[in-house]
Amino acid sequence: MRVALFVACFNDAMFPGTGRAVADLLERLGHEVTFPSGQTCCGQAHWSTGYHREAAGLARGFAAAFGGGDVIVTPSASCAATVRHAYPRLARDAGDAGLARAVEDLAVYELTEFLVDVLGVTEVGASFPHRVAYHPTCHSLRALGLDDRPLRLLREVKGLELVELPAAEECCGFGGAFAMKNADVSVAMVADKVRHIQDTFADVVCAVDNSCLAHIGGALSRLRGRVRVMHLAEILAGAEDT
Repeated sequence: MRVALFVACFNDAMFPGTGRAVADLLERLGHEVTFPSGQTCCGQAHWSTGYHREAAGLARGFAAAFGGGDVIVTPSASCAATVRHAYPRLARDAGDAGLARAVEDLAVYELTEFLVDVLGVTEVGASFPHRVAYHPTCHSLRALGLDDRPLRLLREVKGLELVELPAAEECCGFGGAFAMKNADVSVAMVADKVRHIQDTFADVVCAVDNSCLAHIGGALSRLRGRVRVMHLAEILAGAEDT
């Protein structure tokens, strides 16, 4: 299958290894991965802060970059949710029939739903001999409804010990602009999340959104703890096997 990788601008700028991991994983599974060079931001930040006209412009750019008919896969649940749910509303509010038609044709999948639902696989040949906790991010849980798809993939990773994260469904406090506009509340929320992570004695906490992992990782680093953060794609790609 030919797959177009939407790496997401946050990953491109700060976590390029995640995009490489997705490409390595899909190629290992026998698929051709392309990287449309015209991709930029999906407009999530603009949409969520009320700049809908600007977000519509980015939606048009996204449709132009990825409108070739290929399946689109992204390692960002929040960006996948934006394209899937916000774009039709942006097109409708803008009265842009062309954009509405273009976004209807976009087949965008978050990585784990692509693996489980489209490819029908949970065992991807990964090895990661570490104790791992999984944090379900808000967009993955509530907007996309990923449910146990990430957990099903993690359970098949050779050597991985999956531990239950207490209060897993509670928000980490990032929420994009929320963390900046409501810093005190955000810090309190991530403190609770980090306490629960530490209670698992995990070596690694993983998720499907690097934005949330950056927030959690920052809090963990300030505590000088031993828990690392990793995107799920890096675990599935077998980026580390010792």
